Amino acid sequence: MLRQPTRRLGQMASAALATTLLAAVPAAPAFADPTAPAAPAGSTAPAAPAGSTAPSGVAPADRTPYLDAVEQTLRQVSPGLEGTVWQRTTGNTLDAPAGDPGGWLLQTPGCWGDPACTDRPGTRRLLDRMTGTIATATRTVDISSLAPFPNGAFEDAIVAGLKTAVANAGGRRIQVRILVGAAPLYNVTALPTRYRDELLGRLGDAAGGITLTVASMTTARTAFSWNHSKLLVVDGQRVITGGINGWKDDYLDTTHPVSDVDLALEGPAAGTAGRYLDRLWDWTCRNTGPLSAAWFAASDGAACDPTLEQDANPAPAPAPGGIPVLAIGGLGVGVQAADPASDYRFTPVTAPDVRCGPIGVHDYTNADRDYATANPEEAALRALVAGATSHIEISQQDLNGTCPPMPRYDVRLYDTLAAKLAAGVKVRIVVSDPANRGAVGSGGYSQIKSLDEVSGTLLNHLIALTGSAGAAHSAMCQNLQLAPFRAAAAPTWADGHPYALHHKLVSVDGSAFFIGSKNLYPAYLQDFGYIVEDPTAAGQLDADLLAPQWQYSQAAATFDYTRGLCG
Repeated sequence: MLRQPTRRLGQMASAALATTLLAAVPAAPAFADPTAPAAPAGSTAPAAPAGSTAPSGVAPADRTPYLDAVEQTLRQVSPGLEGTVWQRTTGNTLDAPAGDPGGWLLQTPGCWGDPACTDRPGTRRLLDRMTGTIATATRTVDISSLAPFPNGAFEDAIVAGLKTAVANAGGRRIQVRILVGAAPLYNVTALPTRYRDELLGRLGDAAGGITLTVASMTTARTAFSWNHSKLLVVDGQRVITGGINGWKDDYLDTTHPVSDVDLALEGPAAGTAGRYLDRLWDWTCRNTGPLSAAWFAASDGAACDPTLEQDANPAPAPAPGGIPVLAIGGLGVGVQAADPASDYRFTPVTAPDVRCGPIGVHDYTNADRDYATANPEEAALRALVAGATSHIEISQQDLNGTCPPMPRYDVRLYDTLAAKLAAGVKVRIVVSDPANRGAVGSGGYSQIKSLDEVSGTLLNHLIALTGSAGAAHSAMCQNLQLAPFRAAAAPTWADGHPYALHHKLVSVDGSAFFIGSKNLYPAYLQDFGYIVEDPTAAGQLDADLLAPQWQYSQAAATFDYTRGLCG
């Protein structure tokens, strides 16, 4: 992973970058840890509705305790961002092809059990779905990602989809926007003019049927904030999103591909993603220029368009199903300082091991009320975890971030996990193998040196909660599973490289789950994802991803309550 350190900087700022760009910021004052949030009153894990079938199984409106709790939190934290940064909708369906009810779940590479990874059905499914989704466009195709721009077979999928869409458009022009976030200094490798010309050249005659706008942006250099969302939105009706970047070298043209996950969705929730992208483009269009924070290029002299989705897709998307979904996003730093409509009562928190030295960026996650109101996804994910009554599955690149320059972890999240463990809720955490750690911070797909960093932090928070080291350790031994990611029985891919995990996934009680681009460790980026409450879909997620993941990862576990393994 050391061969592409600049790309990993998009996941988290490295110490080297901090030294180059960051002025010293005074450390935040210390505050006592709050009581961890409790599960919503009366919440229980709902059973699958009788007769429900995937992907159109419906959790009845009066039986959505997880979305109800998260929505209540969002209305307290960020009421003014409803409709653009977060929104609850119903009438959605998880977009699966006929005969493949679990096909909405898009995994890379999907070669469970094969360390050589010679066949990659998940990657093929993803690329085919990208092409097929874009091919249905009649008005708009909106793409966001982390720099560099999509390349290799990812770019092939975009080109093929656009050619089909143009051929079927009957002379109507299709509006195409592509936006990437770029780490400071490294945006020189993400040139919109170059990518515009490359894409138009590959489209050939079909280029005449689209208007293309391309941009690269960094919203705050010293706070390390840029777009990190990975979105493909078509006509405001269909969306593919999750953690997958369109990078051939990491996902495709390699013998050690990154394991990652997206979901495909159709319905009103896709429109929320479009309006979120309008919000990012509004900032981008106001900040373009040769020496500015955003670079822009377009075909045929087109102007930067901050209201494409609002103008082209003003009406709510049709409701093809009945699945309730909460879209949750964040504006990072630099787009909007706070939600002025919020009266959220926020108490800064800290812990002795949150900071790693005298120099670092401001601790927005733990100590900044205004940031919390502009980034409701952080409170939403904590509320989702807090709502669990039986079991929690977390599959993430990391729970702890690059420190310095960032704070080490989200104190409230660890408080919540500690409270769940103390209450007897089973918690499973799988993170990227620490052997992926790069030479400079996040030069690879891990920010930690050992799983002990996660278990040690949990233990400290349990001791603070219970007042007893013995009770804390007992709670972990009885309720925790913690392991580095494995995709097969072998300890590494066949080429000797460790397994890299890039999921941003949380599942609770086999009923509700989040898939998106937001990491659980502190990272002040623009991110987006969905919380879906549907027991049938959650069951498919477990069968197709969580179960095989644990089947192979458990051999390297440091905690596993089923085997009496206690670190």
